[in-house]
Amino acid sequence: MKPQEFPVDPEHIWEHFYQLTRIPRPSRAEAAVREYVVAQAEAHDCRWQLDATGNLVVYVPASPGRERHPTVIIQNHLDMVTVKTGDKQHDFYRDPLTLQVQDGWLLADRTTLGADNGVGCAAALALLTDPDVQHPPLELLFTVDEETGLGGALGLDASLLSGRVMLNLDTEDWHELYVGCAGGAGWVFSRDYPLQPAAGGASCWTLELKGLAGGHSGIEIHLQLGNALKLLVEALADVASCQLAAASVGVAHNVIPREGWIRFACDTVDAGALQQRLEALQRRWHSYLPAADHGLELLLQPAEPAAVMSLEHSRQLLQVIAALPHGAQAYSLAQPADLVDLSINLARLQVVEGRLELESSIRFFNPEQAAGLRLAVESLAQLAGLHIRRIDGYPGWQPDFASPLLARAKALHERLFDSVPAVKAIHAGLECGILKSKLPDADILSFGPTIRGAHSPTERLRIATVPPFWRYLTALLAEL
Repeated sequence: MKPQEFPVDPEHIWEHFYQLTRIPRPSRAEAAVREYVVAQAEAHDCRWQLDATGNLVVYVPASPGRERHPTVIIQNHLDMVTVKTGDKQHDFYRDPLTLQVQDGWLLADRTTLGADNGVGCAAALALLTDPDVQHPPLELLFTVDEETGLGGALGLDASLLSGRVMLNLDTEDWHELYVGCAGGAGWVFSRDYPLQPAAGGASCWTLELKGLAGGHSGIEIHLQLGNALKLLVEALADVASCQLAAASVGVAHNVIPREGWIRFACDTVDAGALQQRLEALQRRWHSYLPAADHGLELLLQPAEPAAVMSLEHSRQLLQVIAALPHGAQAYSLAQPADLVDLSINLARLQVVEGRLELESSIRFFNPEQAAGLRLAVESLAQLAGLHIRRIDGYPGWQPDFASPLLARAKALHERLFDSVPAVKAIHAGLECGILKSKLPDADILSFGPTIRGAHSPTERLRIATVPPFWRYLTALLAEL
């Protein structure tokens, strides 16, 4: 049910967003939320089409008198990142979100909120259902599978679209207009390791790390947030007798890993020494990690005996993880210092019955700049005998500061809010780059209300930014 303080203005956005939070919508499981959008379209006598990938386009006729104006595409993605805290019982495939209002923010109880990109979807639906909005012909594009690699946009049948002006509503800082985004690619490394009984006299342990902030591997990579995988491996670096048994760290390629565990066997002396080092390790990390990560906990607990990798294989794997890069690698020479040009996220480790999967992803504006980083990562993987599966990349969206749409949008923002909007590019994989490659003559702009903590259980939407966002969107459409 709605929290008592749930916002009500603008009515159509908030009601649609609330309904979206009731519908589970993980990536690649968007059928139910797509049905909700189709039902809204049919209730308002709007035609719709679905492509083979599952992307949906709803065709909204122009307001009376605006039929001859150029068609505008309004673009959002239906899926959401599904991350929760370890103590939260929630099935993202079945359960509605539990909403809360705190200090002017809307959030969910220990789960992602799905404001990324649910609030944009709600705005698109509001354009469909609010009769007071004046607009040209609209094509509401709802893509799927954005959060796991932009799959919907990559598979989009662009023949469904006639518009050549596009508004993407998937950025997260109000009063900012975005005209560029990073491209990306990645890897899954794998290997099967033979298992054996632990060495004589060894005991099994589970080392768990939790309490980090985690976050978006693009727009928050410059914040130097702790990476649970890197820290766990750092903690095990001095355990000379360590033999790995199992591991589970991180959840997805685009999320900075915030928690996880590694199970291993070692001799009694090494286990005791590690136990004694736990507090010192936490003090070390507190000395340089941002305040958002100061809730981290490092726990060592006895585990049931298990088959383990050899000492040599264990040491080799820990060394390659320690050596693999993570974080911002280069900053823009043209934009402010917080715009990252090149980054990498060491995202996920799974070891189950000797089967290793290790996932990493990169983001870049210039693919040529990423070549050296690609070589370094693959060289380390090859030295460790890992099988390399490359994840196909997606293109970036090169900024166009001479865009007629941008000029009009900047002028409108100054008139409405008496301030000059920041014009930026974003170090994240907006679908705009892919859509621009499919619609090369399209003029594209991206903006949205303020969201913080995207891709983490602290995701929250600044309520006060939604009314001016809606005012701006509708005023812009009235001018196009």
